[in-house]
Amino acid sequence: MNTSNLHKFHIPVMGLAYTIDSPVKVARFGIDSVVSIVEDKLIESMRRHYYKEWESKLGESYFVISNKEKDYRAKRITDYLNLMDKIVKYQIAEMKNSDFEEGSDLNKFFEMLPTEHPLREMYFEMLETINPEHKEEKAVFLKSQIKAGSIDVNIMTKLDRAHSESDLENNSEALSALRGYALSNLKDSSIVFSAGMNPNLFNYMEQFDCFKATSWNRFEKKVVIKVSDYRSALIQGKFLAKKGIWVSEFRIESGLNCGGHAFATPGYLLGPILDEFKTKRTELIQDVHSVYQKAMEDKGEKSFNLPHSVRITVQGGIGTAEEAKFLEKEYNIDSTGWGSPFLMVPEATTVDEETLDLLANATEYDVVLSKNSPLGVRFNYLKGTSSEKEKLQRIEDGKPGSPCTEKHLEFNTEFTEKPICTASKKYQKLKLEQLKTLELPKVQLEKAMKDILSVECLCIGLSNAVTKNYHASFVKGLKNITMCPGPNIAYFSHKVSLKEMVDHIYGRTNVIMNGFRPHMFIKELSLYVDYFREQLSDITETLSPKDRRTHTKFYKQVLEGVKYYRDIADSVVQKSEYMRFTFEIGLNNMETQLHKLFETYLEEKVAAS
Repeated sequence: MNTSNLHKFHIPVMGLAYTIDSPVKVARFGIDSVVSIVEDKLIESMRRHYYKEWESKLGESYFVISNKEKDYRAKRITDYLNLMDKIVKYQIAEMKNSDFEEGSDLNKFFEMLPTEHPLREMYFEMLETINPEHKEEKAVFLKSQIKAGSIDVNIMTKLDRAHSESDLENNSEALSALRGYALSNLKDSSIVFSAGMNPNLFNYMEQFDCFKATSWNRFEKKVVIKVSDYRSALIQGKFLAKKGIWVSEFRIESGLNCGGHAFATPGYLLGPILDEFKTKRTELIQDVHSVYQKAMEDKGEKSFNLPHSVRITVQGGIGTAEEAKFLEKEYNIDSTGWGSPFLMVPEATTVDEETLDLLANATEYDVVLSKNSPLGVRFNYLKGTSSEKEKLQRIEDGKPGSPCTEKHLEFNTEFTEKPICTASKKYQKLKLEQLKTLELPKVQLEKAMKDILSVECLCIGLSNAVTKNYHASFVKGLKNITMCPGPNIAYFSHKVSLKEMVDHIYGRTNVIMNGFRPHMFIKELSLYVDYFREQLSDITETLSPKDRRTHTKFYKQVLEGVKYYRDIADSVVQKSEYMRFTFEIGLNNMETQLHKLFETYLEEKVAAS
């Protein structure tokens, strides 16, 4: 399939199940989306579902890829990606062979394009054309321009547990997932790496020619790195360049104003981060290219005098067309990622009805920065889900922890030689027993127990929407769901169609019905202030010099961000004086809270120490 870049937005990966089949739903409209390829059992369920649904059209039947087969994990991933590719190609062919009729996919393809896109303008001209010959000519041309959105995949680099197939070379989960993608038939697709650098995984990429340029700026499969700051982009870009791998896109994500796992920066806010990318974009590309060119020459492979293109994209908390346009104009952003809002679009994502209703009624207080992930990384989490209710019931029954069937997050060796998951019954039982022997102060004991008991199984909880929506088999007897939206979901309060959401993104309609919504920069700033408050409240009476330096640096860095936003306020908010006023009020309020927190918690602790 050809990546269209027809649209100015993309749908990022969400959970395990929520975008697992998004390409089947949106790629025919030229929209790029990202599929998680972590959970191969879930992928096998999706293979079964889509082979049966499309058997009559594709002429292919489902065949089992058993977990007893050698390299079954990679094989499942390869075949599922190939299957989606075939389905999208079939959908595109159907559209090209259909007629322009009101409400058809063909019409929606052009109606959903960016307002100023030439093809959209030509489409409306075609509809108004009276001369039958001229109308047909335009219709034929328009159909020839139809291209599918990209079927992209995501690997969270931290999920790299050693695979059970010990006799298989390169058998870790991340490596086998990479292999499954690399061996697929996808063309002009991208692999997105998130959660930081994994040298073992990045080194393994050298074995696959599909990641190497076929000619200048042409790749069969592109590499995208999700980053939280410029330094991370430079380090990872150079590391891969030394391997002869070009990074075609740096996908910047807000540290806290995002869904799923949240990686807080040391006080660096999104605006200043984007400004650094804008200022140093040419420098970044040139620095990476010099390393890349030398690597290619050392390998005796074709080098290129000019660097390949690099896209800079951003996601995390974007909620209005005005915000998206500002990011594009001010920071030269190539695409904006819209994640959580698409959870309210059944035509684009896979979410069960019960959880949809929960999302629709969610307020700002229902999405929390939790400690629920077994990875030990903070996790944006929706309260009130069936998984949370199940977890609390187990605790009440005196049987905390979850059965660990998937084992993707088995990393802890605190009590066992073989790694186990901190959400498992085994770990929580052992840890709670240990705490009882430590004679901790009551408050400290209660906090430690709360943190342990909050951890829950994500492998199943983030997959089970598939079992509900498609009546697909996954893990017998376990059907509860975990939802991990970003805080932005609080402002999207009802289900909408795909066209409505796309029109909202381009400013042709407004689907936000929840009244006041703070600007994305103010929202992220408030999340960092809350995070700072939490960090400070955990300080003991004795404050080490290192902790003092860390917290003071964080405080000063966030204040620098406030100053930056104040300096560019006129550019950020241009729609109305009222919005400008509320933006400045938000900055003043957050700045006041920062000063108060520093004085109340940090200065007093410094004096005491």
